[in-house]
Amino acid sequence: MGLLGAEAAMALGDPPADYASIAAVGLFVALMCVCIIVGHLLEENRWMNESITALFIGLGTGAVILFASSGKHSRVLQFSEDLFFIYLLPPIIFNAGFQVKKKQFFRNFITITLFGAVGTLISFTVISLGTLGLVSRLNIGALELGDYLALGAIFSATDSVCTLQVLSQDETPFLYSLVFGEGVVNDATSVVLFNAIQNFDLGNISGAKLLNFIGSFLYLFGTSTILGVASGLLSAYIIKKLYFGRHSTDREVSIMMLMAYLSYMLAELLDLSGILTVFFCGIVMSHYTWHNVTESSRVTTKHAFATLSFIAETFLFLYVGMDALDIEKWKIVSQTYSPVKSIALSSTILALVLVSRAAFVFPLSFLSNLTKKTPNGKISFRQQVIVWWAGLMRGAVSIALAYNKFTRSGHTQQPSNAIMITSTISVVFFSTIVFGLLTKPLIRLLIPPRHLSREASALSEPSSPKSFFEQLAANSPGLPDLENSISLHRPTSLRLLLVSPARSVHYYWRKFDNSFMRPVFGGRGFVPFVPGSPTESSVPLLPGNEN
Repeated sequence: MGLLGAEAAMALGDPPADYASIAAVGLFVALMCVCIIVGHLLEENRWMNESITALFIGLGTGAVILFASSGKHSRVLQFSEDLFFIYLLPPIIFNAGFQVKKKQFFRNFITITLFGAVGTLISFTVISLGTLGLVSRLNIGALELGDYLALGAIFSATDSVCTLQVLSQDETPFLYSLVFGEGVVNDATSVVLFNAIQNFDLGNISGAKLLNFIGSFLYLFGTSTILGVASGLLSAYIIKKLYFGRHSTDREVSIMMLMAYLSYMLAELLDLSGILTVFFCGIVMSHYTWHNVTESSRVTTKHAFATLSFIAETFLFLYVGMDALDIEKWKIVSQTYSPVKSIALSSTILALVLVSRAAFVFPLSFLSNLTKKTPNGKISFRQQVIVWWAGLMRGAVSIALAYNKFTRSGHTQQPSNAIMITSTISVVFFSTIVFGLLTKPLIRLLIPPRHLSREASALSEPSSPKSFFEQLAANSPGLPDLENSISLHRPTSLRLLLVSPARSVHYYWRKFDNSFMRPVFGGRGFVPFVPGSPTESSVPLLPGNEN
């Protein structure tokens, strides 16, 4: 027994074999705790935000590791596109769709799509042509046409994560919906463009192949959106029919999380855009599925999705900060190129980012304003400047695509590839820190705080006489039927569509939603009462009360 006991004790005391992995994970967990504490202390700072804080902490940690390892390395984890695209990006994008104010988002959907899709294509064209004409003159190495096009896709990807931390959905709802929506569509467009370039035969370009490329691009957008909507509706139907909450709220929360993640993985398996799929899955889940679960599950899922997104964002910026000092890439660049050439390359790319952003924000804003009938729906010049500035930041998507193009398993020995990686890191750092620091003061300068509430009220749904009397009658049951006692002019459907298309589309969508969708898939006010299930009444709320 003594021998067996000793063997058992030794077995229990055997340490895991991989100390490096445990140390790396432990370090990142400790650093994320530090980021949360420091971010909380700097909450009221007019310059700093959590992404910049994480970047600085990662940079400082990388410098310490570099010094402790005698200049051998500055990071404890190897960069992996799989880690980024499979594990970190899905919770960020899903939470963005889950928490978005849907009415504000879809009211500006045309403008968002115009900026996110058409604008990204314009930015891609400007950066690709600019690098082809300017970077080729720096003689940094043998770059092919595919490399210049890849650079266009890499630096067309804005950093929606950092932008969402800079703007406030409550203070500037219109700006937030534009920049946020454009950021999500932009990320999806950039990734789809990058993958299409990788698979496109650039040696034999023809008109038919170009049309096929455009058709494939539109197909990816459409099918990715449909898959996200279908996944969200399936989750809503399953939870509504099975009433998981009668027995376990844990099952409700689990099925919501797993089906959201499953939608992203299905899109990736089908070579679609996982970003668009999981984003629209989040919107549909917040509209239907979330109202089908118990009250405790609603609180849990809302905070769980936000927490996962926050942790993923913090991890990303921490890693970007640490990876910036990776000595392998910088040694190759310093041995091959002069510092002037490295600075010239980064400056050229940064200038192209500034120009390409302006090349579509201001012209497309002008076109968008032509379609608006009321001044409140138009994008003012000050707002255009803020949209242009807030989208200048580049982040983890650009770095992930650059690593995918110019490295193999995170390593490269080719100088021209190494300088592309270091230039990408330099542009990401400069844009995130400098532009990120100046975004808050810029918003306060262009839109003073006294105008923020005015903007929110101006962009809210205008109240009609009918809606006013509806709410008054609802709050005062003893009053007579005011709608019948007061003669109200009712415009025809065609006139309503021409005068106020956004309100008209929303009105008809709500009728369709209440008549066909919610009775099948559930949602606010359409869930029957059973013990342990959602406890809302079966009376649907007024359309104006929902996000």
